[in-house]
Amino acid sequence: MNVDRFNRIALLAVGTLLLAAGAAGMLAHTDALGWSLRDRVVADGPVSRYAADNGRWLWPVVVAGAVVVLVLAVKWMLAVLLATDRLRTVALRTEPDAGEHTTLAGAALEEAVRDQIEAYRGVASAKVRLLGEPQKPVMAVGVRTSAPGRLAALCDRIEQGALADARRVLGRPDLPVRVDLDTGRRPGRVV
Repeated sequence: MNVDRFNRIALLAVGTLLLAAGAAGMLAHTDALGWSLRDRVVADGPVSRYAADNGRWLWPVVVAGAVVVLVLAVKWMLAVLLATDRLRTVALRTEPDAGEHTTLAGAALEEAVRDQIEAYRGVASAKVRLLGEPQKPVMAVGVRTSAPGRLAALCDRIEQGALADARRVLGRPDLPVRVDLDTGRRPGRVV
């Protein structure tokens, strides 16, 4: 399951439970439900007596439950913080009947495309990322140029050079590519 989808579902479930608990508490306090809890303390005699009578096994169970919640929370946070949408490998297209499975390291292709683009005249730096799934990659290219007057020529050079080579290597002439150009110019001030 996608981490983002899991986060949305888990946050929706936790939020709904907390909202229901808060609404029930407010309704109980206003005596709208007829529970007559308005003048009672949160943990009155029977609850505190039960905890005192069964403390030998109750508190270890409570601690174990808290540890389980802690482990799940840490696992969730690590999944969120360390997750990346970058591809580690890209599946190359081969003959369907051959039964072969060939992969290419995503970082190697990113580096090759970046180096090729950075060798073009007018390019100050380039950043290339492969995103998506190994069978359906998407390439994102960021180019910082020092020649803002030649953007059309630079776009053509990138499209016909580095991107055409990447599509040919992957065997994907329809490889989706997003190119972002940065001229390094700051927008003018409006007075």
